[in-house]
Parts: sequence; C-alpha cells; structure tokens
Amino acid sequence: MEWLQALALGVIQGLTEFLPVSSSGHLQIFGALFGVDAGENLTFAIVVHAATVCSTIVVLWRELVSLCGGVCRFKYNAEMAYALKIGLSMIPVAVVGLFFKEQVETLFASGLVLVGCMLLLTAALLAFAYRTRPGRRSLSYRDALIIGLAQACAVVPGLSRSGTTIATGLLLGNRKEDVAKFSFLMVLIPILGESLLDLIKGDFSASGIPAGVLLVGFAGAFVSGVIACSWMINVVKRGKLIWFALYCVLAGALSIVLG
Repeated sequence: MEWLQALALGVIQGLTEFLPVSSSGHLQIFGALFGVDAGENLTFAIVVHAATVCSTIVVLWRELVSLCGGVCRFKYNAEMAYALKIGLSMIPVAVVGLFFKEQVETLFASGLVLVGCMLLLTAALLAFAYRTRPGRRSLSYRDALIIGLAQACAVVPGLSRSGTTIATGLLLGNRKEDVAKFSFLMVLIPILGESLLDLIKGDFSASGIPAGVLLVGFAGAFVSGVIACSWMINVVKRGKLIWFALYCVLAGALSIVLG
C-alpha cells in the first residue's frame, strides 16, 4: 500500500464511519479498486477505525467529560445509568469478537457481492427508519441491548454500523439526537480494545505496511472523521436519512456489478 492510497482510504473511512453507508464496505470497494490485498485491508481497517474513535472523542468530549464525572461519583445517577447502557450494548459485539473473530475475518475476503447485498440491506433499514414517526422516548436498557445486537450484526462488511444502530434506535422510538450520540459513543471501547489487542499480538508489525503509511491513513481518517461526526449528528436530527438510503442502493448495485 502506498501513502497516497492510505490517505484516500483514510479519508473514505473517516467519512463513511459516521455516515450510514458502511465504512467496511467502502474500504472493501476502494481497496479492490486500488489493488490492496485482503490482509493489508484488514490491518489498515483496524488502524483507521481507531482514528475515527479519536474523532468521536474530539467531537463529543463534553458528553464524555460529563459521563466520566458522573460515574466517578460512585452512585447511581443519570450518568451512571448511561454508562451502564453503553456497557450493556457492548456485550453482543464482545461475544462476536471473542468467539467468532475468525469467521468475521473470512467475510472480508468474501468479495464485493456480499458487500453489495449488505449495502442494499442498509438502504432498506434507513428507508424504514425514515418512514418511522419521530420518537420522543428516552433510551432504555432494553433499547441499549437491542441496539447492541444491531451493532454486532454490523460486523458484516457492507452493513453500516452507524446506519444499523441509528435506524434500530429510531425504529424503537427513541429521540433522534439521543440515538446518534449513543451510536457513536457505544463503539469507543470495542474498537480501542480490538486495536490494543492486535497491537499486543503484533498483528500490525506482521502486516507488511510501513508505519509511515499507516500514520498517513490514520491522519486522513481522523480529520475527515471529525468533520463527518459533527455533521452526521445534525443530519440525524433533521431526519435526512433517505438520501443515504438512495446512495446505498447505488453503491450496493455497483458493488454487485464489480463483484
């Protein structure tokens, strides 16, 4: 992988991680167009996902400071309840990561047809969410677990994580802004944990990608992620998800043709 490819893929990751159009699917599509092999693509995906986590921290730092402050009081309050909901939402994806990691990794080598089909499924979820009447309820523990299950399903390349979790939250009747912020916050620990484990195991050094190239990809994903995260929260509040559904239909059809 060359640095220019890394920069382009990093920017694509940063934008598509927060936009409901599947970052993994787009990395698969553009990785194939750029001639990046599956092993490099997987390693690079881990690095740029970590970059978008940092983007989330930058954009939502006020929420995170408030959350940490409430939890550190060591008593049950609104912040503690929210942290528990985030913890509950992480259980399904933790199960997938612990017991089905090899199966998930093989999906990244399954080709663009799978990506295309999952993009079409993402489009359907976004369209259903768009047609749903705006919800006014607060996110419950049950909702957090169901959204967590949706996130676990979104490990399949082409099925947008943000699109799936946001659409699920909206279909459950939750407030738009609450769903968007929860969707972005709930993924912080799983991605950072995954990146740390791979770093400890030495998967990065074994990938064959120069550290400078990974750094360029990280920087591209971080900057574009900050922009996309801020914008996406406003998009969800305005209920404009239907345009992303249409985009996913086009991208899905293109993926199936290229596959």
